[in-house]
Amino acid sequence: MKYNTNHTFAVCAYKETEFLEKCVKSLVNQTVKSNIIICTSTPCDFIENMADKYELPLYVREGKSDIQDDWNFACDCADTDWVTVAHQDDFYHPEYETELVKNINQYPDAIMAFTDYRPVKQGKITKDINCKVRHLFRTPMKSSFLANIKFFKKYFLSFGNCICCPAVAYNKSLINGPIFTSNLKFALDWDTFLKYAQKNGRFLYIDKPLTFYRIHNEATTKEFIVDNKRVAEDIEMFVKFWPQWVTKILMKYYVKAYETYTE
Repeated sequence: MKYNTNHTFAVCAYKETEFLEKCVKSLVNQTVKSNIIICTSTPCDFIENMADKYELPLYVREGKSDIQDDWNFACDCADTDWVTVAHQDDFYHPEYETELVKNINQYPDAIMAFTDYRPVKQGKITKDINCKVRHLFRTPMKSSFLANIKFFKKYFLSFGNCICCPAVAYNKSLINGPIFTSNLKFALDWDTFLKYAQKNGRFLYIDKPLTFYRIHNEATTKEFIVDNKRVAEDIEMFVKFWPQWVTKILMKYYVKAYETYTE
């Protein structure tokens, strides 16, 4: 069995969820094996038993749960150059690791790598209009030339966050510090991608649906939509690219993506 020692899946586990085991199994069953760890700020028997069942290291962060702090803790616990923060609700195609290894070996100057993805709603893998539009926005990153130019890395993010956060692997050896440093709570991933778009290091886009992003009522995304925090942070992100009047136009269309969670 092939084994990649330069990448870690860091699973962020929170309390008890019916989806955690499917996430872990999808990582254990990768065609190319890599390091897998479980990290949590809400230790409980459920998470401990899951780690024991699959013989995975478990790391516990002290203090109040916080998305950014939890993600940074998970990245710090990984001893490898590359790390993917796996969300407990989501799961991965068996070839995710294979494709990641092949591509990062080809482009060692990549600061981050990400794959295409598919939403999972009511247990079914789908490809809705929102997914198709975001796939279109990612098209420039298929060019190895454009993906290494700051202007184009930033430009493709200017129409919204078209990268699926759990699909991303970060190159810690090029980042040299905390991966997430945003003051935002929901759009911190989009803000993080923008930060790296403005730094040296290519964006490595693997145009294959290798990550499966679960949509359900308990998802954090829906919580931010219901209390309108997502709207405020999306506006804050858009004005980093566009003047206010353009942002207002873009938001009229961008909020339609929220319907994925409210239907």
